[in-house]
Amino acid sequence: MLTHDELIKKMMEDPEVRAEYERIEREEMPMLDTILKARREAGLTQAQVAERMGTKAPAVARLENALVTGKHSPSIATLQKYAAALGKKLEVRFN
Repeated sequence: MLTHDELIKKMMEDPEVRAEYERIEREEMPMLDTILKARREAGLTQAQVAERMGTKAPAVARLENALVTGKHSPSIATLQKYAAALGKKLEVRFN
């Protein structure tokens, strides 16, 4: 049986897997890092953010997970609600 590290190393040998990993790391992880940092700085749990957004904790977990998996792109309106729940304002920029 492979260890976790061995499995990752083996998977990264596949060019398609490596390309998707690099895309996620480049495009989506910075946004997730920003969102999670803001939630930590606000001192809120997913459940507390959900309550402030008028939703349930699993919805917040799915939102945060969506930024990692790329399976679903949250709407601007949802991200605005998330930001407001943290006492923040959403800004979208092109650099």
